[in-house]
Amino acid sequence: MKNRALFEKVQQASAGLNLLEDATINALLKDLSVEAVKHSASLLEANQKDLDRMAESDPKYDRLKLTTERIEGIAGDILNVSTLPSPLGKILLEKELPNGLKLKKVSVPLGVIGIIYEARPNVTFDVFALCLKSGNACVLKGGSDAEFSNKVIVQLIQEVIRKHGVNPDILQLLPPDREATAELLNAVGYVDILIPRGSQGLISFVRDNAKVPVIETGAGIVHTYFDKSADLEKGTKIIANAKTRRVSVCNALDCLVIHQDRLDDLPQIAGLLAEKKVEIFADASAFESLKGHYPENLLHPATEEHFGTEFLDYKMSVKTVSGLEEAMAHIGKYSSKHSEAILAEDEKVIEKFLRGVDAAAVYANTSTAYTDGAQFGLGAEIGISTQKLHARGPMALEELTSYKWVVRGDGQVRES
Repeated sequence: MKNRALFEKVQQASAGLNLLEDATINALLKDLSVEAVKHSASLLEANQKDLDRMAESDPKYDRLKLTTERIEGIAGDILNVSTLPSPLGKILLEKELPNGLKLKKVSVPLGVIGIIYEARPNVTFDVFALCLKSGNACVLKGGSDAEFSNKVIVQLIQEVIRKHGVNPDILQLLPPDREATAELLNAVGYVDILIPRGSQGLISFVRDNAKVPVIETGAGIVHTYFDKSADLEKGTKIIANAKTRRVSVCNALDCLVIHQDRLDDLPQIAGLLAEKKVEIFADASAFESLKGHYPENLLHPATEEHFGTEFLDYKMSVKTVSGLEEAMAHIGKYSSKHSEAILAEDEKVIEKFLRGVDAAAVYANTSTAYTDGAQFGLGAEIGISTQKLHARGPMALEELTSYKWVVRGDGQVRES
């Protein structure tokens, strides 16, 4: 294993993290927030080297891109994490047995967390902040697309770590090659958990090949159901926001599911989408409704492949349904269980949707753009889990902990 020494360093450094004072952690994060903004020029310079190697038409380009505003937002998230209560040392359960033994179930760090991610340099900052605050060390395996950005970010973070007298080995960046990926997937005994962030292809590859336990952060195939009872003005704004606020993110809308009784409203609903030049792939009924009312070059008949696709682009499918049951069946068939929404004024319909749709986050009368750790008040996120074991939805501090049993006795021995 070429990177064995790196894994050993991280493992050794992680042992002392749980003993760090929360005040030290918070001071380090606050300092990092300031330094990130102060070093914006060097971060943007490195990021531009990465951007120069990628076509602007690539859906990953927007995720890769850093701007002054985005760095300020990242710094704000780091600062938010510093203000949150520590998730460690919480007593989750406490009881005394008849024999006098006193039991406590106490939250503890996971240990060493490995993150495999693609062209998202913001993840480097977010992961470190959350891991440090939750007492975890981290091994990062970024994609080659963000090689220059990630190197400069990790160097900056490690400088701040050293300044606060903490072992910089709590954060390590692996080389952006396939050999390093293979080593991380097989780092049993060094890495406690793996979290992949990126395309469905990356997530599936990690899940299928890792020997280290994996928490899946799934791709977002996102639907919004426009019910017969939906408010037109409200719904039009929500759909436009969910689709076009930022098309490259996993909570962006991919498929509008519309009640057949509201097809006459579809041209108005799609009006704001046309302004943003969103390509629509519509089923037969929706296509007829939009024909002549939507730019001809942006309107196409839908095929099976357009349902169940995470577009990550200015593209969207439209499915016509007869009612709530058919809408839920369509969502159930194609959903990645990330974020799903309903637009309706009928409370019975809303309640049935929210209870019946299986997803990490379900919404009523608002945009799926809110599926985000910072938006949920978690400070930042390490990913959005779509599985059901350990964590689901935006994962932040609480989800980066496990627990241990603390048992206190006074001479008790077990007789049988």
